[in-house]
Amino acid sequence: MIASLNGTTLGGWLHHAKLMEEAGADALELNVYQLATDANESAQDIEDRTVEMLRAVKSNVRIPVAVKLSPFYTSLAHLTRRLDDAGADGLVLFNRFYQPDIDVEELQALRALHLSNSSELPLRLRWLAILSGRVRASLAVTGGVHTAVDAVKAVMTGAHAVQVVSALLKHGPDYLRTLIADFGAWMEEHEYEYLQQMQGNMNMQACPDPKVYERANYMLVLQGWKG
Repeated sequence: MIASLNGTTLGGWLHHAKLMEEAGADALELNVYQLATDANESAQDIEDRTVEMLRAVKSNVRIPVAVKLSPFYTSLAHLTRRLDDAGADGLVLFNRFYQPDIDVEELQALRALHLSNSSELPLRLRWLAILSGRVRASLAVTGGVHTAVDAVKAVMTGAHAVQVVSALLKHGPDYLRTLIADFGAWMEEHEYEYLQQMQGNMNMQACPDPKVYERANYMLVLQGWKG
């Protein structure tokens, strides 16, 4: 049982992390859900606060701790290395910040929940591939996994775990059986005997053309577009 915790103050993180451990959680996911809207706060300040929070929680609980991040950091690779050095047992990529809409007639900002779809997965795949093999922490993907092939892609780029939410909300909890069965069938069809054979085999260090994960691929993508 992994408990997901979202806090706003260091004291709140510590208090509730301990409560969740005492309630029987086997691990914690620290859900860092905060937009950087203060122009007086630097990227360094934001990263320092996150790393400090992780260190404090790790020193107060005995169970594994993962950090759920957004992609909106100045240097995500650097931050993940700092979190790795601070003792993160896992990194979860990526948090989905729910975007407000505007009611132009009533002049109101609207809160709306939109479920993910498979088109959101490539951002996660890219960063899984970049980080896989470069951090000690386990890597998990969240956002955009709706089919067994989506899960295969995540594992191949380096995911040790796959989170599924929107697909289950759409199709019901029994859909998880379908995903697992389809995943197993795909492995058998492609002659994978166990999961570790494919885990990370398409990360940046192992794939035949690592430039596809870098900016160097930008012009080739544009040149390859067909209307």
